Amino acid sequence: MTTQETPREPDAVAGLVLAAGGGRRLGGRPKALLTHRGRPLVEHAVAVLRAAGCTRVHVVLGAAADAVRERARLDGCVLVDNPDWAQGMGGSLRVGLDSLAGTDARAALVSLVDQPGIGPEAVARVRAAYRDETSLASAAYDGVRGHPVLFGAAHWAGIAATATGDQGARAYLKAHAARITLVECGDVARAYDIDTEADLDHLE
Repeated sequence: MTTQETPREPDAVAGLVLAAGGGRRLGGRPKALLTHRGRPLVEHAVAVLRAAGCTRVHVVLGAAADAVRERARLDGCVLVDNPDWAQGMGGSLRVGLDSLAGTDARAALVSLVDQPGIGPEAVARVRAAYRDETSLASAAYDGVRGHPVLFGAAHWAGIAATATGDQGARAYLKAHAARITLVECGDVARAYDIDTEADLDHLE
């Protein structure tokens, strides 16, 4: 884990960008380095979290981590390596949450690097759902749960214990569905993923 610059002030809600994917269905192009509005997607994801109010942002890197460090401007972020990134999102989520242990963060606002259609307004809405360490909230699109997701610190151990493969926190969220605060964001965001060559048309 490397810190390019220590965040200047404590923030109860830390931003966590999962940016380790190798872009297997994109010909092996790491998603973090796909270009959106002239800059790598990972920069865009960090900027969105900051615009939504997160002063501490951790970024989990994996595929082409050295190239991401070299080409993306991530000053002020804590960069965390997931050496097992090829095993799926679950490992990146575990590594990311573990990197927040011992910080001032009492919740993690988790976003995915490949969802550039979700901007600061939607992220800020989910961040505003934070109450305390037991908070559990998620963006919703026409009532369907999506990203970003907010995990209070009281949930981190349980999520880490169940996050495997590409499932991420899905099993934990399913088991605790009744406790999730759904925050409708369909009016201000488009929750598409950049997963295939066809999806690249969404990038400008």
